[in-house]
Amino acid sequence: MSLDGKRVLVLTTNYGTEQDELERPVSVLREAGAAVTVAAQKDGPVHTLVGDRRPGAVVQPDTTMARTTADGFDAVIVPGGTMNADRLRTDTEARRLVAAFADAGKPVAAICHGPWLLVDSHLAKGRELTSYPSLRPDLENAGGNWHDKEVVVDSTGGHPLITSRRPADLDAFSAAILRVIDGGIRP
Repeated sequence: MSLDGKRVLVLTTNYGTEQDELERPVSVLREAGAAVTVAAQKDGPVHTLVGDRRPGAVVQPDTTMARTTADGFDAVIVPGGTMNADRLRTDTEARRLVAAFADAGKPVAAICHGPWLLVDSHLAKGRELTSYPSLRPDLENAGGNWHDKEVVVDSTGGHPLITSRRPADLDAFSAAILRVIDGGIRP
């Protein structure tokens, strides 16, 4: 599968993103030929964590969320990490970007605690999705239909929605993102 010419945006805070949930999808997409842009809350490095506790890799973002639009991108990814997701869900720029992708019919992908942003962006209602299990009540209270599966792809609601539970599901999550961006699933 070749994603040459496809562009993907990844949203992150500057501290607390789960390392593998940021790095592995980015690596898979780049290997498939996609251009990936990492947008952080502010200028400066992204300090990731492993298991929400141990320091992980330091990643240099390409831009900030405030300087980014959905224009020209084919999909957006929201990695997890409890602190990352808790900050993203209340970030005006993160909510603006995810909503813009959804409004344009473009894929939105979120893993682990990342689906919290879907709640605060009003994108969970009526959707089939998954997340880290502790988010189940939040997603159901927002009107989502939660499933305990490694990946859920919902092609209803005007835009593809790809969600996964945890780092152990990254292979399935990344594969689903590739399929959707390649045109295998449409709303």
